[in-house]
Amino acid sequence: MYVAFDHLPPRARVWIYQASRPLDEAELVQVLPRLAAFAEEWTSHGQQLAASAQFLHRQFLVIGLDEAVAGASGCSIDASVRFVRELEQHLGIDLLEKSRMAFLTEGQLQLLNRRELRDAITAGQITADTPYFNNTLTTKDELTTSWPAPAGQTWLASYFQQQPS
Repeated sequence: MYVAFDHLPPRARVWIYQASRPLDEAELVQVLPRLAAFAEEWTSHGQQLAASAQFLHRQFLVIGLDEAVAGASGCSIDASVRFVRELEQHLGIDLLEKSRMAFLTEGQLQLLNRRELRDAITAGQITADTPYFNNTLTTKDELTTSWPAPAGQTWLASYFQQQPS
């Protein structure tokens, strides 16, 4: 069953998928009914799941699930990945490719692979204080309180410790 994302409890499980490019307004409007339909129809072993799906920052698909109502099974997670693949094809974007990291620099999302990240740190374009979208977060509470977070306070901290002061 569909639940508005802001009505999911803090402990709700989330999956974050980063798009290869930002969606424009028309794409966002067009995809909203698909997101709601997926959440409404998503089941686990025939049991309705209390779920939601939305795009944040025009570039991140976030699927949320209140596991207190019912938890996701392997089959239901497979169904969600199939849905994400369908969205990829429909929108002409990559959502499952995970080699690029997202940073907020000068109000814009910047996607970097590891080599580009090292170069950007060396050049001073990315610092330990640069907001980083850690897409490995697993709860709505983490999403609300720590996304984005200063890069130096995430698993990327070691990248900044290697830099000379």
